[in-house]
Amino acid sequence: MFLVYKSLTSIFYPLLLLIIYFRKFVKKEDKVRFKEKIFSSHFNPKKENGTFLIWIHGASIGEITSIIPLVKELKNLRKEINFLITTTTMSSGILIEKYFSADKQIIHRYFPVDTPHLSRKFINSWMPNLACFVDSEIWPNFINEIKKNKIPLILVNGRITEKTFKRWKIIRGFAEKIFSSFDICLASNKRSMIHLQNFKAKNVKYFGNLKFITNTNSSSNLKDVNKFFLDKHKVWCAASTHNYEEEFCVNAHLEIKKVHKDVITIIIPRHINRIDKIHKKLKKFNIKIQILNDNDVINSDTEILLINSFGKLTQYFKYCKSVFIGKSILKKLISVGGQNPIEAAKFGCKIYHGPYVSNFDEVYEFLNNINVAEKIENFKEISLKITNDLNSPKIMNEENIKKKDNYGKEILKKTVDEFSKIILK
Repeated sequence: MFLVYKSLTSIFYPLLLLIIYFRKFVKKEDKVRFKEKIFSSHFNPKKENGTFLIWIHGASIGEITSIIPLVKELKNLRKEINFLITTTTMSSGILIEKYFSADKQIIHRYFPVDTPHLSRKFINSWMPNLACFVDSEIWPNFINEIKKNKIPLILVNGRITEKTFKRWKIIRGFAEKIFSSFDICLASNKRSMIHLQNFKAKNVKYFGNLKFITNTNSSSNLKDVNKFFLDKHKVWCAASTHNYEEEFCVNAHLEIKKVHKDVITIIIPRHINRIDKIHKKLKKFNIKIQILNDNDVINSDTEILLINSFGKLTQYFKYCKSVFIGKSILKKLISVGGQNPIEAAKFGCKIYHGPYVSNFDEVYEFLNNINVAEKIENFKEISLKITNDLNSPKIMNEENIKKKDNYGKEILKKTVDEFSKIILK
């Protein structure tokens, strides 16, 4: 089966080239660095002699955000240690630039397409001492080259959904070859742990979801005039929204406004390249909507803020009593639904989510049990709850926040211990 996969990825390489170029044309790829994905001449290795290089690959913002605290801890294990972090999306590249632009120990590259030629060239160019894939990033050609070169391989926050599990079962022999190639598998939930064991993965362990230790920075770069505006209004936020959910939130806003005339709704889309389409779609509501770019001043008559920048969630959570976490309302997302609610919980916000949160089911279960998160079904239900929240103090429950923090610290400690078995060997 692997030979079939290897042949197909080679045959379709020209098509992959065209797709990447098309994505660049529609501004979904970096206009300069997109070549890192498709041409080995643009890998630009920078490994220094004598350094221990850890290569970590995560597709997008969610995966990269989860490994930021891990990277910071791993840096303390050994003096001469560098990191190569690869990602797929432009937004994740921007996030890494935000957190690590001044850190000479950390290098970012875009992940090449998984062909035999590019995977071989990439591994031979960088030759990491340890490779790490995050979440559901499973790339057979790269895994094959990693094992050829006897490089230790770790799966972090490994996730196999029921849908993905059924697909892998069709090619069980191939699945067993791939998952048994990992030296350590750290599952994100108990269900994924069982699936990994079913495919003969080695050293499978479950400590909890790494996203519980999401790095949060309470510092705000908001203009003083914007801080003043938000301070004098009643504010709630919709974070990591997907298609349709912005309309859902505006409908909720209109209901809340019947009681709280001064309510401000902040919408932070998961993918800000959608911002103009969102704005156009929301014009039908005939309310004051402002696209807020970095360094913009909030207009005095604004009701809905559309945030057009990356990495700004925590800047706004501190002004909110309630937060809706997106990618959770639409039934079509039943097998891949949910976004990380941990940052909002860190800031003492009451969290609302739709019924489809399978990506974070154990995280939400934990937060639901301590009354920090709550499931809602429609915009009338959430509008009623937020209306009540805005009449009450912020649920800054120090005991619950401490529970979450301690849980996250324990997950991080155990994860670092697994890495140390290889790094300090």
